[in-house]
Amino acid sequence: MSPPPEIRIASLVPSLTELLVVLGLAPWLVARTGFCIHPAADLAPIPKIGGTKDVNLAKLRRLAPTHVLVNVDENRLETVDALREFVPEIVVTHPNAPQDNLALLDQMLGLFGHLDGVAERAAALRTGLERELAACAAVDWPARRALYLIWRQPWMTVARDTYIARMLAQVGWQSWPILDGGEHGAARYPALTGDEPWLGDIEELLLSSEPYSFNATHLTEAQALCPNARVRLVDGELLSWYGPRAAAGLAYLRELAAV
Repeated sequence: MSPPPEIRIASLVPSLTELLVVLGLAPWLVARTGFCIHPAADLAPIPKIGGTKDVNLAKLRRLAPTHVLVNVDENRLETVDALREFVPEIVVTHPNAPQDNLALLDQMLGLFGHLDGVAERAAALRTGLERELAACAAVDWPARRALYLIWRQPWMTVARDTYIARMLAQVGWQSWPILDGGEHGAARYPALTGDEPWLGDIEELLLSSEPYSFNATHLTEAQALCPNARVRLVDGELLSWYGPRAAAGLAYLRELAAV
């Protein structure tokens, strides 16, 4: 089936790009970032237009998108302002909790739900997410102090009002420090000095696979940061990518918390 010429979608967010493909919208996708890598086979023919923070605006303009999907955390405001000069519809997203994926699906349906199969695929994603949210809510999880690291040198973590922290909260893991970062900006991902007094009270220390690629060589260093914590490497894509990974991420968290 040839895509209607009036719809040309560009995605500047990896998790949204994956969502578009899962919804069956790959035929309408005309641009992606270099970080949009899943699913690889579907995205291979789609032109890359730079990164999430350094978009090649000239190349994107030539691709003439009618819709560009952006995210408050992932993309820069100046990029979005520049897009307004030549993009008819900029789709701004900002999921801050796993439940927000339901509104994200509604947002995609409002834009593309008239295209063949999109509504049915969105309904399947909704059913899976609702099932996993209910499974988390059905357990009386013991409260655990958690530190989720996304970077080293310096150590960086997540504020409590971020998507990741609210994912952790689904299994009773309370992210530290006790800090809200606001709607956007660097405060959402605070740096640590390494001598915070509460580090000794952390029970679960989680080293994410992204954006910093933590691996087994970092376990000893991380353990020294939180000497009383259980230290584990975790799949950052499952815990931070919204869209089609949200349900799988909740199931993954339940497995982690049950051990």
